[in-house]
Amino acid sequence: MHLLNLGILAHVDAGKTSLTERLLHTAGVIDEIGSVDAGSTTTDTLALERQRGITIKSAVVSFPLDGVTVNLIDTPGHPDFIAEVERVLGVLDGAVLVVSAVEGVQAQTRVLMRTLRRLRIPTLVFVNKIDRRGARDTAVFDQMAERLAVPVVPMGTAAGLGTRAARFRPGLGPAALEALADRDDGLLAAYLDGTVPGARLHRVLTARTRDASVHPVYFGSAITGAGVPELINGIERLLPPAAGDPGAPVSGTVFKVERGPAGEKVAYARLFSGTLRVRDRIPFGDGRRGPGTDGRVTALSVFEHGTDTRTDSAGAGRIVKVWGLGGIRIGDALGAPGRSRGHHFAPPTLETVVVPAPGTDRRSLHLALTQLAEQDPLIGVRHDALRGETSVSLYGEVQKEVVQATLADEYGLDVTFRETTTLCVERPVGTGHAVEFNKKDPNPFLATVGLRVDPAPPGAGVAFRLEVELGSMPYAFFKAVEDTVRETLGQGLHGWQVTDCTVTVTHSGYSPRQSHAHQGFDKSMSSTGYDFRGLTPLVLTEALRRAGTLVHEPVHRFRLQAPADTLGALLPVLARLGAVPESTGTRAAVCVLEGTVPAARVHALEQRLPGLTRGEGELETAFDHYAPVTRGTVPRRPRTDHNPLNRKEYLLNVTRRTGERTSS
Repeated sequence: MHLLNLGILAHVDAGKTSLTERLLHTAGVIDEIGSVDAGSTTTDTLALERQRGITIKSAVVSFPLDGVTVNLIDTPGHPDFIAEVERVLGVLDGAVLVVSAVEGVQAQTRVLMRTLRRLRIPTLVFVNKIDRRGARDTAVFDQMAERLAVPVVPMGTAAGLGTRAARFRPGLGPAALEALADRDDGLLAAYLDGTVPGARLHRVLTARTRDASVHPVYFGSAITGAGVPELINGIERLLPPAAGDPGAPVSGTVFKVERGPAGEKVAYARLFSGTLRVRDRIPFGDGRRGPGTDGRVTALSVFEHGTDTRTDSAGAGRIVKVWGLGGIRIGDALGAPGRSRGHHFAPPTLETVVVPAPGTDRRSLHLALTQLAEQDPLIGVRHDALRGETSVSLYGEVQKEVVQATLADEYGLDVTFRETTTLCVERPVGTGHAVEFNKKDPNPFLATVGLRVDPAPPGAGVAFRLEVELGSMPYAFFKAVEDTVRETLGQGLHGWQVTDCTVTVTHSGYSPRQSHAHQGFDKSMSSTGYDFRGLTPLVLTEALRRAGTLVHEPVHRFRLQAPADTLGALLPVLARLGAVPESTGTRAAVCVLEGTVPAARVHALEQRLPGLTRGEGELETAFDHYAPVTRGTVPRRPRTDHNPLNRKEYLLNVTRRTGERTSS
């Protein structure tokens, strides 16, 4: 029996969790199918998930088929939680994409399929809800071929659409033959001759599905069970089993972290190779925390028969829960670097200030938010000690509700939020250089630091370089400079994070360790890491000032479908919102516009759309890039540091004395 790590993905309300329940029931793992409406599903365990009927956190459950043990991962469908979905995709062997036979291809369906194709994950498509009024089969299949722009292979036809008696009739017809023949010259010749053996057809179908060249499509209903046995057969026969050598060095990827009953960290990981055992000491990290990060495994669980079961060891291909790795974070590699397909998270583009209820312990709130950020690293926490405020970065309003409910339910903390604002970034526009020398006024620190800031291509991030000899001063001082550079770049000239630049150390110097006769180490005469941490923000900020920075706002790519006769009303509104249509097409009575729109104006567009299109407009958006702010006043963000832009204020805060060298 082989393993298969399977993801279930869909646009919200397409029936993904209901399909999970049906698969578990068919496999004999559960005796009764849970209801999303009743909040009794197996994989939705959070209180808010049961209240709202949506999946927020990915959940793992295992079930056996004839020759396969399936680790099924139910993922969120709401676009606010796309990062949760993308974390899971890197550990999958295959996926089932659920599409509603009533609503058809929706915005999130397109986003998910693009991601699945980019990562080349073998994917089956299940067109759900064929028993619902308004269900369509041929129209939805054609819509998938057109709007998803992927090769789809019909595995049969639907009958009795829109009734409780709706069923799936399996069979590879001419449409399937043509789709496969387009990708196999030998099969094409046999097809034209009318001599295509069934065994050969299935071999080609299996091969092309496993290399993600085609996507078999099944029709059915998770509620009635129609089409589910055929889907299960496809999962068994068409998707590739988990691979990996259990005798090789341990290699895995962490895709989820949660807290246990005692507050301990529990990591969910996919093992790509090797065998992990209890009491093993295992290195982990993301490559940015330096060497030496490791921990001892104190307990292990694997997923079997619908639940997780404690075990002493787990081999390649398994999804495991690991205890004992206190510093573990989502995205970390276990052991040797794994074969994860990598993460392609769009950054959160919204930010809001958390407002605690009167009497709330602010230290407890900060600790709780820090723990939530550990579980979801794309929820950034930003603490403003000067104003006593904490901000969180988010993807959307629903995610805000999740944070609020989690703080109330798990930590007993009552909070509200201020109005959501857009997160911008700053990029250097030129090269800037600054230097301050040790023991020379007006430098009060026993350190020499020279830094040059150069712009880098979009998406490059931040690089740190040395133009001085590494041995010119102790390594700890270079490390203090680098760490402080990265921290200081969190707030540029306008208060936004500075990115896409290279920071180079051009000058360095220090005062060697000195002591008076018959006395100990004298801090007032010798450099410490504090000197470099104190001076670096002043030098870096001056270099940034000389380079200049430009504020960039997040821009979304949009696709808008609306009645063709509403185009005249739409275009002026799009122009006022700063949207730029790049292509306009008309098909029958429908127009389709594609282009870009500032993220800050997406919500306004969503609100205006129903009135402009008689409620028939469909809008889908996704983060695309950052672009310079060209409209209105350049946005600024309140600083949360000691403000190195104001030298006098900074030195008063850092040294408590102006113009004097620090002695601490």
